[in-house]
Amino acid sequence: MDHKLLLKEIRNKKFEKIYFLHGEEPYFIDVLTKAIQDNALEESERDFNQSILYGKDAEVLSLISELKSYPMMAERRLVILKEAQYFKAIEQLESYLENPANSTIFVICYKYKTFDARKKTLKNALKNGVVFKSEKVKEYQLAEWIQQYIKTTGYELTSKACMLLIESLGNDLGRIVKELEKLAVLIEKGTIINENHIEENIGISKDYNVFELTNAVANKDNLKALKIVDYFEHNPKAADLVFVISNLFKFFSQIMRIHFLPNKSREAVARALGVHPFVAGELTNAKNKYDPRKIAANIALIHEYDLKSKGVGNTSATQGELMREMVYQLIH
Repeated sequence: MDHKLLLKEIRNKKFEKIYFLHGEEPYFIDVLTKAIQDNALEESERDFNQSILYGKDAEVLSLISELKSYPMMAERRLVILKEAQYFKAIEQLESYLENPANSTIFVICYKYKTFDARKKTLKNALKNGVVFKSEKVKEYQLAEWIQQYIKTTGYELTSKACMLLIESLGNDLGRIVKELEKLAVLIEKGTIINENHIEENIGISKDYNVFELTNAVANKDNLKALKIVDYFEHNPKAADLVFVISNLFKFFSQIMRIHFLPNKSREAVARALGVHPFVAGELTNAKNKYDPRKIAANIALIHEYDLKSKGVGNTSATQGELMREMVYQLIH
């Protein structure tokens, strides 16, 4: 079931006896759990009817006792097992999940990995409740997800600001949402958020970041690239060498693929690479500046500096020095 549909049912107070929430993306699990907490019980009912346990500390007999307890001056009880991925006795819940209490909502938060669908534990949960698999948003869908999310909060976001968030924060949805929530406190509703808002309020430089470094390398702008590297050297938290290497490797791998695509339209490139059309356009322009032979040489060079960053063949050069050498050689 889609998390939006499940969220709607929860907010409409249509509850299941079991919610088995599992998967690699913790954000959706957190959102659904909070919605259940906010809607299952009135605030005055929570002291006696809400129990939150943690997988590392929970004992199976105590947990089952909580699950089978009757509500006190309320319609239902709510029991939440957080960090269930650490609960070693989870398969001992099979019998309860097969015959759950009618007056208890049981939420299992199994984060950062998927639970084995072949196991009876999950099958019983599905038979008597909801099993929600929380999957990571794919890279090519991330910009669209952020844009849809920001619209629900009453704002808009420029493409460049969106790309800046993605390049700086990756696909950590929880962190992205947290940063956008900060902006919502500081910026008037209805504003179109741009890269200046991101720089001023989140602390991600609109000019000195890995996104701009990759653009400088893409355009063979040596002066701009080295200025950004110098900024990174003096502000280590802005970007480390491993992150820079990862992004540059991805960039050259993508433009190599574009060279050999039969259809090089922006839409075809976006589909083939699984990226946003805005990014596809930038990559298509960049591939004209690097022929396949140079790209292959650059990929080999990036691999060499990846090893150097880990101490292979390097005993004295700093990360900043390695970054400067690598970027210079990639462009020239």
